[in-house]
Amino acid sequence: MDYKNLLEQYNCNACLMSIELNPDKTYGNILVVDGNQLFKDDICSFTGHPFVENTPYYMSFPKDLNFEDFIYRSAFLHQNLHTYVNLYQIGLWLEIYLLPLKSDKENIGYCLYSYVITSQANEGSMSDINPSTSSTVLSTCIKLHGTENFLTAIKEVTSDIRIICDARRCCILTIDSENESCKLLGDANREDYNAPFLTDEESRKEFYKLILTWEATLAGSTCLIVKNEQDMQIIKERNPEWYESLSSFNVESMVLFPLKDNGDILGYIWATNFDIKNTVKIKETLELSAFFIAEEISNYQMVRRLEVLSTIDMLTGTLNRNAMNNRVTTFDPIKEGIKSIGVIFADLNGLKFINDKEGHFKGDQFLRKSADVLRSVFTDDELYRAGGDEYMVLVVNNTKEEFEAKVEKIREINKTENKNLFALGSCFDSDELNIRKALRIADEKMYEDKEEYYSEHPDLRYR
Repeated sequence: MDYKNLLEQYNCNACLMSIELNPDKTYGNILVVDGNQLFKDDICSFTGHPFVENTPYYMSFPKDLNFEDFIYRSAFLHQNLHTYVNLYQIGLWLEIYLLPLKSDKENIGYCLYSYVITSQANEGSMSDINPSTSSTVLSTCIKLHGTENFLTAIKEVTSDIRIICDARRCCILTIDSENESCKLLGDANREDYNAPFLTDEESRKEFYKLILTWEATLAGSTCLIVKNEQDMQIIKERNPEWYESLSSFNVESMVLFPLKDNGDILGYIWATNFDIKNTVKIKETLELSAFFIAEEISNYQMVRRLEVLSTIDMLTGTLNRNAMNNRVTTFDPIKEGIKSIGVIFADLNGLKFINDKEGHFKGDQFLRKSADVLRSVFTDDELYRAGGDEYMVLVVNNTKEEFEAKVEKIREINKTENKNLFALGSCFDSDELNIRKALRIADEKMYEDKEEYYSEHPDLRYR
């Protein structure tokens, strides 16, 4: 066949690929045999040197396990393949077609590889997938977009992906760069496999360090698909530490898809020991699913950040009055399993005097210092800035002795180190569990404490 003439009939980038089959059924050299002029010009622009015929493919393209697998499937398994991938590193989309060609050599296979590059996603190309894949991806979208509980939905989606891959384990995890940790949003296992994974903060921080190496291991690819020991050896070469970790968990095959939003990696979909006979469908399904899952995770994280901003006092870092009001309104001791409540009101002495005499910058420092004092005692309790110079602390499920010890510790700090920084009032309740009543009693006691302080120091009343 006149391959050169065939290539020139294409109005897009096209080239002829060859692949060698080893006696043990693994594949060997993959060469770019020839290309049309559009392809040659594109490769010259991309690599900075002229295209040379019959050279290893990685002289023209980035080395990529997924690309090698597609060439093998087209050339030797005679599959017509089409895929659409996001080249997120350079902000482009790549639509790929592979067509098997006849070969006159038993151990050499050929296929025609053509591609189109665009700067924007093409919805038509993204949706041009087989009905089974379409149904799966649509189900994922509906579950995530139509849910009122995102975390429950993402767990269901993780389980669905595990079943699609017939994997031993599937995880969807996010990375937290600020705290140098990671979080499992979903973790689904086969019934016969339930190894503990990322169960404590220490293990999550350790695994985060390993996750940071994955992007380099992807080596520019949109995903990583490891099917056999031959592929595993490439992981061993690129990332020995990760290879050792995978080996320790008896991982023989793996798919890894980054979840990206605007070029930033939010996390990964990760499945191990999957059905390698179904690799193409798994890649097609997860590639598109990852696009939508990343978008939903990004939306969820944005909403969570807004929720945090709406409940945090930005000056002191405590919860704000809005959060306090919501907490009181929704307080449900039976549903929350609360057996006791303790409430403390702490009103700052002298904030107005500092603001008037030394300026609001000093007043802000005073507020931050007072919040730190309360935090140092009520380390695991709920601390709210109830007003300009007033704090409320909610303590649940402490004994009366534990609660009173905390109150006494604040009083000691108040008298010795800070010279009556606060006027304090407290209330403990293990009977009625009426939070509004406890708040009222603590508030009244706080004002009694303030009046007692001013009666002893009348010259400070207006400070």
